[in-house]
Amino acid sequence: MNIYSYGMKIPVRYNHVGYAPDSAKIFFVNPQELEPNCGSLEAYKFRVIRHVLCSESSAVWEGSFTKDSFDHIGTCEYTGENLWSGDFSKVIEPGRFTIQILRKGGAEGEKLLFETEPFEISTEWIYRQLLANIKSFYYQRSGFDLTADFAGKWARPAAHMDDCIGFHPSMNREGTWNAHGGWYDAGDYGKYIVNGGVSVATLLLACELMEISSSDSRAYKAVHSAQPIVGPDGLKMYSLMDEVRFELEFFLRMQDTDGGVFFKVTPEHWDGFVSPSDSDMSQKRMILGKSTTSTLNFAGALAAASRVYRQCDTAFAERCLQAAVKAYNWAVSRPFVDWPHNTEGSGGYGDEHAEDEFFWARAMLYRELLARGEAIEGVSAESLRPILLEDMKVIPPKSALDWRDTQNLGWIALALQDTDKEFRLFARTTLNMTAREIIDLQRSDAYGVPMRKFIWGSNGDIANHALTLAIVKRWAPSLGGTSLDFWCRELVNYIYGRNPVDVSFVTGSAWSSPKDPHHRLSHSDGVEEPIPGLLVGGINSDRQDMHRSPLIVPHYPGEQSGLSYTDERCSFASNETAINWNAPLTAVLALLSC
Repeated sequence: MNIYSYGMKIPVRYNHVGYAPDSAKIFFVNPQELEPNCGSLEAYKFRVIRHVLCSESSAVWEGSFTKDSFDHIGTCEYTGENLWSGDFSKVIEPGRFTIQILRKGGAEGEKLLFETEPFEISTEWIYRQLLANIKSFYYQRSGFDLTADFAGKWARPAAHMDDCIGFHPSMNREGTWNAHGGWYDAGDYGKYIVNGGVSVATLLLACELMEISSSDSRAYKAVHSAQPIVGPDGLKMYSLMDEVRFELEFFLRMQDTDGGVFFKVTPEHWDGFVSPSDSDMSQKRMILGKSTTSTLNFAGALAAASRVYRQCDTAFAERCLQAAVKAYNWAVSRPFVDWPHNTEGSGGYGDEHAEDEFFWARAMLYRELLARGEAIEGVSAESLRPILLEDMKVIPPKSALDWRDTQNLGWIALALQDTDKEFRLFARTTLNMTAREIIDLQRSDAYGVPMRKFIWGSNGDIANHALTLAIVKRWAPSLGGTSLDFWCRELVNYIYGRNPVDVSFVTGSAWSSPKDPHHRLSHSDGVEEPIPGLLVGGINSDRQDMHRSPLIVPHYPGEQSGLSYTDERCSFASNETAINWNAPLTAVLALLSC
């Protein structure tokens, strides 16, 4: 067996955690890393070995390689590799397995060249990863006491209570505000409406779609349980609905009395890699700004919350809907209030266009008010419908949503509602075309990913592409004879190890997962392992952290754009975590589990 250390290249690209029994099981080999002077692929083969506790291992599959991956043949543009492809999809029995790469027998006989670390064939690993991802939001809680029965060795006292903080000087506003609770946004201690809103809305999609599934499943309970459940580590954990509710309560506190929504909670300066308690003692925190985008983001997310929570808490759902309408009316009267351009200790999240947020908010409110049958504060389904017709002409969906471009949430809202059949048909047909575009890009890529440039947070981008496919497959399991489930799972395989840098990008998920994420909580708690269940940003060809400080420079493994990832704390451009990257992966895992 191979002893893996970070930075060591391995020749096999595969899902380091596992594959579902009924899913495709495709892996790649880089022959340049296999052995010096590697010959033609006909001279090599692979075996899949089943490992049973206290028993001898046995080969369950033997196969040959092909030169193509999907429809891609030739050199990978972003790594320079000419990959071979292997397929063992017919292995469906659950268990633990490894892949062996062998040179075929000749004068010297058959030779084993490489054997992977073990992986699973099961549905269990998807369920475990779902729980880990849900739990990751608990670890991001601000102003909350993380107790040992829930957090184990990552327990910490409450800090950053934020219940009596002042306004940023740029606001020229006296007094204090209660902005208690909410999730830390990423690797820092800021709390943001814009990024929090798209994260909440994504997770609420999973909650809504899981309602359609069997309420007897474990995954359903992990999403909807009103009582804490037991995670795979034996610790207590809250359900996804409870975690989202924690963020929503913070959102409601961030709405001003006039309906507008404050942009963020920020420290005076960027924190070092210190604990929340140390940060709390060293500098003050402030409320910053109100903008049209933050207010509409709030409106869209709270309207979605009204729908999801109405079954279990009617009063809370009504509170969310009333707040959403109030925010929408504020934004209509102020079509573009700019975001606060202050980044002394927190991210900017600047957005020059609010059209997509208007469409999202209108679509969500239309859906809710249509079901309600009456107006709220002058906003009705009848008044919104003609505006939505115009929106749909000029705001097409993207292949994947993100915090800046949120229109997909509007398209999905219209596609999932049942009352307005004209809107539903148009939205579904349009999203079907978007899914086809994603798959066409995947087919022509060596690693089966749909982007042609790796951006900051590329793993979140990939997870959002997977989410588009996972949602469209609810009404269109296949398009033109092509399975959306297949292509969705191929993107999950990339995230969990089948990628150019041989990393399972979720902390704690596998032997190769990140050990040094750019994450203040993980580097200030005295625990060697990082907090589990966090998706890091991943490959980022812009490498912004190479130019920030001449004293601390990350060490990327190669010059090619597809090798722009390094597991180092200083690499904020590739190794930071963020709730808006975790959210779509959590939603996809939930939908694959039901």
